[in-house]
Amino acid sequence: MTRAPEAPAGTPPTDLTTYTGAAHAGAATIIHAYSTSFGMATRLLSQRIRPQVEDVYALVRVADEIVDGAAAEAGLSVDDQRELLDALEADTERAMRTGYSANVVVHSFAVTARASGIGVDLTRPFFASMRRDLSPVDFSADELRDYVYGSAEVIGLMCLKVFLADAPVPDDVRLRLEAGARRLGAAFQKINFLRDLAVDWSELGRSYFPGIDPARLTERQKLALVVDIDCDLGAAADVIPELPGNCRRAITAAHGLFSELSDRIRATPASELLTRRVSVPTRVKLAILARATAAAAVPRGSASAGRVAAIVPASAARPEAHDAGPTS
Repeated sequence: MTRAPEAPAGTPPTDLTTYTGAAHAGAATIIHAYSTSFGMATRLLSQRIRPQVEDVYALVRVADEIVDGAAAEAGLSVDDQRELLDALEADTERAMRTGYSANVVVHSFAVTARASGIGVDLTRPFFASMRRDLSPVDFSADELRDYVYGSAEVIGLMCLKVFLADAPVPDDVRLRLEAGARRLGAAFQKINFLRDLAVDWSELGRSYFPGIDPARLTERQKLALVVDIDCDLGAAADVIPELPGNCRRAITAAHGLFSELSDRIRATPASELLTRRVSVPTRVKLAILARATAAAAVPRGSASAGRVAAIVPASAARPEAHDAGPTS
């Protein structure tokens, strides 16, 4: 799998390959500017697929910034933001058909999408969820499921497409990996709902959890949300040993980082979630990355490969450990 059509050895690059390389160079800066956790985890991807995951993240982040504050800060109205998001989606689909866009982030994503088989069945739910953020009314349970699918689960499925393009697996394994990718994406999103509670509720007027008033979040409500998150993390952990070697270390690390966040949210009083964003110190992140690197080196199919406790915090491997109640 290549990032773009390559010129024969010894010949100069074509205009398209030069443009594609420059487009990716621009897209690659976005993940490291916006996310230390994902940025660190992607460094553990194989060099062949790392640029493509960076391309996926870049498009997702650009769309997210349209609805999450940057566009509003620039003076765009909600209608302006919706128009801009619609144009970005149209440009993305056009580029996925043609292989070209004048927007370097869209172009780079489209090259990756065409190479790995990402289609509009994944991009359209994503843009639908982004559009939903421009109408900050309370979610029903069904609306929340659709939103989480489009805003997070499809991102996991896009990345899985990239992982498996060079490492195909039998259909039964692929189906398990798709289910795991969705559960991991859902866990990441729900964790970020709790981490971003102050901004989402106080500044953007968003309330993602049906039947819960963010301003009056109780310890019992928070615990129920964390238990749900840890169930998703546990289900995702079960399939990590089946991932190909090109991504296993990175996914193990990302899982470990967000498991640590889940534990820290559990230990944080519910009232404090409205005043500060929970984070993981750099030294802890580095330790998690080191454990992920060691654990992912265990061959698939060995008895040790399934020992999730060696990969991530034990609390993530055993969601029921959180049922006893919040720690103080």
